[in-house]
Amino acid sequence: MTFITFKKAALSVLVASTLMAAPAHAGSSISIVQQWGVGNGAGVGQTGYKNRVRVHQNGWGNTTVATQDGRHNRTVVGQSGHHNFADTSQSGRRNIAGVAQFGGHNTATTTQNGTGNAVGVIQVGNGNNSSTTQKGKGNIIVVVQD
Repeated sequence: MTFITFKKAALSVLVASTLMAAPAHAGSSISIVQQWGVGNGAGVGQTGYKNRVRVHQNGWGNTTVATQDGRHNRTVVGQSGHHNFADTSQSGRRNIAGVAQFGGHNTATTTQNGTGNAVGVIQVGNGNNSSTTQKGKGNIIVVVQD
């Protein structure tokens, strides 16, 4: 198991255990994470409505995992550098996820379940990968790679 794979797995477990152990059924919560450097990780989990996640990572080898369950939630992830990874997951309705990655060999994975959700992924640089999955009706996906 590579270090990056281990880090992704560890963050996924952290987010899942946070959501399952003590979910906050609140609304209008904001989580803001800013990280600079190498090998940083951010994991955010929210349940409710009108919640916001904002993550900015500048460096390389950084990982973000963000999970939201509810409605009218927003996730925004911005990453500059190389070999960064962003994974967003949303369940519910009228949620929006946005991922912007600048640099090379970055990966964005987005998943949404529900109705009226939207995903936007922008990747600028070489060797970037994007995977988007939506289940439900009235959903929109936009991916721009340059």
